[in-house]
Amino acid sequence: MTEAHLPRVVLVTGTDTDVGKTVVTAALVATARAAGLSVTAYKPTQTGVAPGEPGDMAEVQRLTGVAAVEGVRLRAPMAPRPAAALEGADLPTLGDHVARVADLGVGHDLVVVEGAGGLLVELTDAGETLADLATVLPDSGVLVVTRSALGTLNHTMLTREALFHRGVRPLGIVIGAWPEHPDVIETTNRDYLGALPEGLVGAVPLGAPRHDAATFAADAPDWLPGLAQRLGTP
Repeated sequence: MTEAHLPRVVLVTGTDTDVGKTVVTAALVATARAAGLSVTAYKPTQTGVAPGEPGDMAEVQRLTGVAAVEGVRLRAPMAPRPAAALEGADLPTLGDHVARVADLGVGHDLVVVEGAGGLLVELTDAGETLADLATVLPDSGVLVVTRSALGTLNHTMLTREALFHRGVRPLGIVIGAWPEHPDVIETTNRDYLGALPEGLVGAVPLGAPRHDAATFAADAPDWLPGLAQRLGTP
């Protein structure tokens, strides 16, 4: 059973890397804007991007027109802790991220926080994860982005178990890249995910990032109907 309203901070995690977290983040930002909310996005750790290159938050800004913020940027396309070790860099602390989200929340109705990789990827030198961030941020919850294909049920259930074990507020599941012509495995997976207690709250079409900003903004609430309803989107 989904809740009537979303919290003021939504953390977007994935069952793995490259499952569509960034496009789902952008779609949620666009959906919130369509509901008349002031919204921004924050990525605590951006890896695999060189200085001056566009990262995930630049993609969110391109698709939505909303200014988005990075916490720290690392060159190596790997998890934050080993990427930082390669550069001899210090990662922001969990308290740094909490403070940054709080600052962003002062001027916005909603802050969308995109994690790096999966839920338990370490974001700090102390080994803390997005799940740990979710437990200390007030009025927050986690949206899980998953694949449509074979293997997604196990990955999704493992992620859900980790969330429930930590007492993190679940906000639903989104398929990050739904094909135009799904096969029987994908349609069966979608039905299974939809029957879970927190529910399947949306599916973003494969290829959605190729839309221009105006089309993306117009279509996003239809991709996330379970979230659009809770945001009051017309």
